[in-house]
Amino acid sequence: MQRFFIYLILFIVGFLLFGWYFSNITIYLVISLILAALLRPLTNQLNDFHLLGQHIPRWAAILLSYSAIVLLMVLLSFLFFPLINNQIIILSELDLNGIYEQIQVPVTRVEGFLFRHELLENEPGYLFGRFKYSMIEMIKGFDFTSFIGGVINTTSSLFIGTMAIAFISFFLLLENGLLRRNLLNLIPNPYFELSVATFTKAEKLLSNYLSGLLLQMLAIFSLASFGLTIMGVEYALTIALFAAVANLIPYAGPLLGATFGIIVGISSGTFDTNAELNYLIFKILSVFGLVQITDNIFLQPMIFSKSVKAHPLEIFVVIFAGAKIAGVVGMIFAIPVYTIFRVFILEFYKGYKSYRIFQIK
Repeated sequence: MQRFFIYLILFIVGFLLFGWYFSNITIYLVISLILAALLRPLTNQLNDFHLLGQHIPRWAAILLSYSAIVLLMVLLSFLFFPLINNQIIILSELDLNGIYEQIQVPVTRVEGFLFRHELLENEPGYLFGRFKYSMIEMIKGFDFTSFIGGVINTTSSLFIGTMAIAFISFFLLLENGLLRRNLLNLIPNPYFELSVATFTKAEKLLSNYLSGLLLQMLAIFSLASFGLTIMGVEYALTIALFAAVANLIPYAGPLLGATFGIIVGISSGTFDTNAELNYLIFKILSVFGLVQITDNIFLQPMIFSKSVKAHPLEIFVVIFAGAKIAGVVGMIFAIPVYTIFRVFILEFYKGYKSYRIFQIK
């Protein structure tokens, strides 16, 4: 048993080193496992469906499941098209001279304050002139060729990643339980039953966690869209959808959602006075404040405490460790990965204790 634990620890260390060195492959595999877990119930239902007295082939059921995901993404993207079109129109009608005039007033006040206290010795209008010059130089210095190259590289990486994830997920769904069977085949017979129980428990916890996340996203979308609509904020559904997806990023997600909502509200509205602008910001922040309180008090305890059975301090440390290793992606996948290793270590430790007690008797 002790030798087995040594091998297990060496395997975990090797797996972590492999995942760190081949980070892209690891990310593809983790996303594929999550996608396969989400699509497996739908795929099984379609596979059991009878058409002309015959079962739908599993490969066809997988393709239909993929089609459902693509259709959902297309429908959700329609929420962003009006917003994008509106922003393009605003940018095309942008009056730079008007913007300069609006900026000149506060800059002139700051400059006057500096002159009165003898903190600036240049001629009046110097600060605004420097600001205007800096803006013009920044626009001139924009490298359009590098920007297009970056867009092409990013698009290529996204396409390759999407194809890799779709390919891996397809075979995980086609060969139902393939990865689990191959891993269990590596386990020696004396530890087979313990390993099966460990895999089952880990799968159950991850399934509960993913179900909880989907419920959390749906709840945040519903609350935010309802609150923003009641407050009369434009593009309420679009802001709520972005907030629900951004909430997958622990701690930073709610701040991103509120910031996006404020930017969209300001850019799509017209304000005659500063009071109207401040009132809009207050309405958006109020809605997101209530959503965040609801999420912290009701949703997160239900997901983290009940699904992964971990202490909040554990979750905090694990999330920031994931951020250190892989940035935002690490923050998102930190809890599922930690849950798997935590279950494996705890279950095998219990097995080791039982083995020691049995030896003593």
